Amino acid sequence: MEDFASARIKMVDSQIRTVDVTDYDILAAMGDIPRERFVPARMKQLAYIDEDILIKEAGAGVPARYLMEPGPLARLLQLAEVGPADIVLDIGCGTGYATAVLGRLANSVLAVECDPDLAAAASQTLVDLGIANAAVVTGPLEAGYPSEGPFDVIFVGGAMEVVPETLLPQLKEGGRLVGVVGYGQSAVATLFTRSGGEVGRRIGFNAHVRPLPGFERPKTFVF
Repeated sequence: MEDFASARIKMVDSQIRTVDVTDYDILAAMGDIPRERFVPARMKQLAYIDEDILIKEAGAGVPARYLMEPGPLARLLQLAEVGPADIVLDIGCGTGYATAVLGRLANSVLAVECDPDLAAAASQTLVDLGIANAAVVTGPLEAGYPSEGPFDVIFVGGAMEVVPETLLPQLKEGGRLVGVVGYGQSAVATLFTRSGGEVGRRIGFNAHVRPLPGFERPKTFVF
């Protein structure tokens, strides 16, 4: 039987600390939360590999969905600088792993997932693990969840070709939005901050992560 506790320690030491993640709370959360609970049963033995893990096959024009590789996820969380008083919106939560980690870092987390099956699985796993400060709702990812905003942090759990204009207004004054902008090798983790009614942008690091549905650049008509 796989020793998942040892696998978590190895993941933190060899995949997260080695990419300059030094935030103690992130290291502690990812070293404690059972990542194997957030992958399909047939993938449990691979839960701690340093690769993205398929959690939902592509279908009907919708891209496949993945659990993000631990290293880039931890770096994005560190870029967001989530604090214990923060109210967080987690966009594209998939099976809820990042939601669970954010629940350890923040005051509360609202996770949005467009796939009803993934949303149901995430919600049940969070309940099973006793993570009471996180909830999952179903809806289009690019819309965010303005009725519950504004938020201190918006965490986008995948690559975006463009950042929708709908999301940035959902930040509080002093709020941060973190996500990966662009696709493939040219993509960059980016921190957006709201201050004085203006939104600033700071590049964090290069990051090749899987895209989320709903964040594609609108197609233009060509004669």
